[in-house]
Amino acid sequence: MIPDIKKILFASDLSRNAFHAFRYAMKIATKFDAKITILHVLEEVSEDAQLAILAYIDEEKRKELFKDRTAATKELIIKRLAAFSEREYKNLPECVETVDSIKISEGYPADEILKLAQELHCDAIIMGAHKKGITSYTYLGSVTQRVLQRARKPVFVIPLPEGTVKGILGSFEKLF
Repeated sequence: MIPDIKKILFASDLSRNAFHAFRYAMKIATKFDAKITILHVLEEVSEDAQLAILAYIDEEKRKELFKDRTAATKELIIKRLAAFSEREYKNLPECVETVDSIKISEGYPADEILKLAQELHCDAIIMGAHKKGITSYTYLGSVTQRVLQRARKPVFVIPLPEGTVKGILGSFEKLF
């Protein structure tokens, strides 16, 4: 027997495909009466970059900048969630109520996705796929590959719809 899905981790990279993938997360959550946790990972910079940053700003200032960046990212996701609710659900409160929490973390995306899915006892992970140049039909993005290889729970990978142009920080279409 297939277990019910009650907790979904939606991993968002804030790209255009995240909006498309979130539609699937909402549909699955609605079907199973599940809750969604939205996760965005701020990728950790290399040690060399960290040393360069610390040459110009101290650790306290770096922590403050991270806190500001986290707050701004969370606010952006909240705005996009409201726009999604307005556009897709005509402001029905069920859309916003389905989202249990929004998490922002710093680290390596695949590691953070898997760690949070484990901590929250999520029943499924939903994320968008990326097409990368000439090899787009052969390879998935490296984060997606790592999550698929190491996950011990179902992972739904949602590809971009046919004819969609990939882009970061685009138009209104880019909600997550």
